[in-house]
Amino acid sequence: MSVPSETFKSLVKAAAEQVIASAPELTSLDQAIGDGDHGTNMKRGCEAVLGKLDAISAQPLDEALKMIGKTLVMTVGGASGPLYGSFFLAAGEALSHDKHLPDDLADVFGSAVNAVSARGRSQVGEKTMLDVLVPVLETLKTAAGQPDLIARVRTTATEAVERTAPMQATKGRASFLGARSVGHVDPGARSSCVLVQAVCAGLEARA
Repeated sequence: MSVPSETFKSLVKAAAEQVIASAPELTSLDQAIGDGDHGTNMKRGCEAVLGKLDAISAQPLDEALKMIGKTLVMTVGGASGPLYGSFFLAAGEALSHDKHLPDDLADVFGSAVNAVSARGRSQVGEKTMLDVLVPVLETLKTAAGQPDLIARVRTTATEAVERTAPMQATKGRASFLGARSVGHVDPGARSSCVLVQAVCAGLEARA
């Protein structure tokens, strides 16, 4: 099975537009514990994806995801560009090797999450985007086939991003703050949540 190109296009558009709309919040979060450029960087990358959306959606799904990944790597900048780029590149690569959507969603998402972990040399509990992506992956595995899967994923992402607030950062710019990073939601975890929530909302609208 595969995702229809118009469905894929609408999901990418919705996700990119939601990140762009969330740029001020992401910037505010990053000003507290980072360089303050996460919102601006993510907005720039998503605008670049939207600018190529017709060309992206005309590709087979695996190549479309890789094109998104390459675009993000080239335009987002900072630490987030390579991390988000790795996510989409790995997802596309997984689909190039006998994986299909929606049947193999957990496997494809897992490959993408593993790529982020490897690229950032990070793991769960270090106050990064993985603290949202890994719980979402676990929900995709445990709730696969359930009629409320999308709702469960949305809840997982929402709860996971809030759990980053009491964590002390041990990776990235925020790690330089030590204990002062406690009490702030991680910007990368928040942008991951925004993307997940937007895709879920798009899927629910088409259900």
